[in-house]
Amino acid sequence: MRVAVCVKQIPDPASPYDLDPETHFVVRPTDQVLDDTDRYGVEMGLQLAEQTEGTVTLVSMGPSGNLQGIRQALAMGADKAVVVDDPALRGSDALATARVLAAAIAREGFDLVIAGTESTDGYAGILPQQLAELLDVPALTFAKKVSVDGEMVRIERQTQTGYDEVEASAPALVSVTAGAVEPRYPTFKGIMQAKSKPVDSLTMADLGVETAAQQRIMSIRPAPERPSGEVIEDDGEAHLKIVALLEQAKVI
Repeated sequence: MRVAVCVKQIPDPASPYDLDPETHFVVRPTDQVLDDTDRYGVEMGLQLAEQTEGTVTLVSMGPSGNLQGIRQALAMGADKAVVVDDPALRGSDALATARVLAAAIAREGFDLVIAGTESTDGYAGILPQQLAELLDVPALTFAKKVSVDGEMVRIERQTQTGYDEVEASAPALVSVTAGAVEPRYPTFKGIMQAKSKPVDSLTMADLGVETAAQQRIMSIRPAPERPSGEVIEDDGEAHLKIVALLEQAKVI
């Protein structure tokens, strides 16, 4: 099975972002890391490829930098990577991103596409569905468990009352939630092998895709610090105070 896994390199969340005041684009550093939510998709792709004697190709859009984030995913065990890096893509919204990724995935060929539910620097949460529509394949979303039997792909989607069981025949797209699997840690051997694994760098011209930037970031500010909680000392009636707070929050 040919598995394509969508991954994204993002600036280290522990470092502050810089904004170009003239272009209103985020200045992405050379050092970028793999989006933490994508580790679950990579791990799921690796497990399914191992079960089906298949391959895993990483597909990413954005500034390549020094490929630190891509190498992290390759070190986990992926076979190769395709990175679409084009200055004209700065400011792309979710739909433009989906169009580019769809073109890159179709160019490589696939049986199964795996994506996270959303990126931690965007939180749009709509790209997997758009990608499935553009690739004209079924979308099995918010999967907590994935299995493959021949050409049939099955998932379990957690709900408030239990699980939905959803299935479709390949080719298909699956979006996985955090915690669906336990991402493996790259071994020293994997880290060394990642340095020699192929990484194809493409542009919009290579893919025959035309799109225009749709977004501008007007400002960046630090997230407000979380206020300290209220300490209730037990004077014999602490339970009444707790009940009152729960009622105020409409929890009970």
